[in-house]
Amino acid sequence: MNKQQIIESLGLEAHIEGGYFRRTFEASHRERIQTARGERFSFTSIYYLLTDDSPIGHWHLNQSDIFHAYHLGNPITYYLLHPSGELEVKVLGPDLQAGQELQFVVPGGVWKASELTQGQYGLISEAVVPGFDFADMQLATESQLIEEYPQYIDIVKRYCR
Repeated sequence: MNKQQIIESLGLEAHIEGGYFRRTFEASHRERIQTARGERFSFTSIYYLLTDDSPIGHWHLNQSDIFHAYHLGNPITYYLLHPSGELEVKVLGPDLQAGQELQFVVPGGVWKASELTQGQYGLISEAVVPGFDFADMQLATESQLIEEYPQYIDIVKRYCR
């Protein structure tokens, strides 16, 4: 399949942070849970696709923990800025011998950016606990992240809108 066939087959739409997505599940059959930011589903999930024409997931921060799982296509590189000041780089993809991972978790409160660096597309799923709500997501501004992480100015600039 090519990227357009995947977008059409999965019913994906453009995502505010870059790439394409579609919510695939929300735990509407369970009681919603109370969080510091309001009531949320206990769990939600999405498909997320980066493509050669939309290869970057720009810096954003979620309050919830997010489980990422590789599905198809080329690997996606993730940049994680932890509250401690640490920059962590992970690659979600199929080549385990090259150090790629099939799945990993980004804890809530960690800034995240991603990039498809080769190929036509990379398709993953994300599972979010407590469930995703746009009120719990913050898109970064360049000045905000440079102030918080001045040691990573180049990578901050590369992945800010």
